Amino acid sequence: MDELRRIDLNLLLALHALLAEKHVTRAALRLHKSQPAMSHSLAQLREHLGDPLLVRRGGRMALTARAQGLVQPLADALGSLNGLLAQAEFDPAHARGRLRLALSDYASRIVLPPLMRHLRQHAPGLDLAISQSTREVMLAQLADGELDLALGPFPYAPDLPEGIEVQDLFQEQFVSVADQAVLPARGGLSLPDWLQRPHVMLAMRPDASEEIERALAAQGLSRRVVLALPHWSAALEVLAGTDLVLTVGSRAIGDLRRHKTLRRFAPPLELPRFAYQQAWHVRKQGDAMHRWLRNSMAQCCTAQGQTQK
Repeated sequence: MDELRRIDLNLLLALHALLAEKHVTRAALRLHKSQPAMSHSLAQLREHLGDPLLVRRGGRMALTARAQGLVQPLADALGSLNGLLAQAEFDPAHARGRLRLALSDYASRIVLPPLMRHLRQHAPGLDLAISQSTREVMLAQLADGELDLALGPFPYAPDLPEGIEVQDLFQEQFVSVADQAVLPARGGLSLPDWLQRPHVMLAMRPDASEEIERALAAQGLSRRVVLALPHWSAALEVLAGTDLVLTVGSRAIGDLRRHKTLRRFAPPLELPRFAYQQAWHVRKQGDAMHRWLRNSMAQCCTAQGQTQK
């Protein structure tokens, strides 16, 4: 405890922001402090820890080896302190805070509208900051403390990184969509016809190996992806008047009332159902605000799924 007596605990919050942002001005913005005040905190931390912590390399700031080794222990310690000091009872109506979520375009359409209605009604003082990344990046950001919650289909333990928790929000299945002018009068496409068609793929990276590609590869099959993009709404817009086929989660399609020339049909091969999940780091497990957000997310997903039945 002697070391704790020698340091202002507010400096630990400054250190956490500096390690996360690797930039004095951004760290100051994160903590709503002035840039000179953050520079002063960095100088104090350097003196106390006997290490420069941030050094300039190749035109940008980088963490020293000592600073890199502090990232995870500091995040764990602050998370534990926050849980210890948090109120036992969480009152969403009077809560104030900013939560960082990672959602795909798909999740933003499905989950965000009911979630925002829920927040505005029950917790109007909570703000959300939304980002979009690959699953791998989202998991890394959760581990680094840069995100509070991430949504997507994630692997289950033991394939998850250490310290990451997941909860199923709903089960999803794949459907195909195409312009009805290039489909049979009834039904969908046969497997040979489906494989011969040009396909649209929703993915954060053009070279991504998604669930459909893996299912095809397991049967020794492949398809031609002529358009890979991360935007759900644009994917539907490009189908009309073309011979393109899009295969995505059914909730992303809805009832197609806005796309009268499009028709949905079952893919002509067995594609596995998948769980759509929320993921967080174990350090957030006992945080009352975070727990309320997770419960709200699950509640909104359940209600939204029932309206589509």
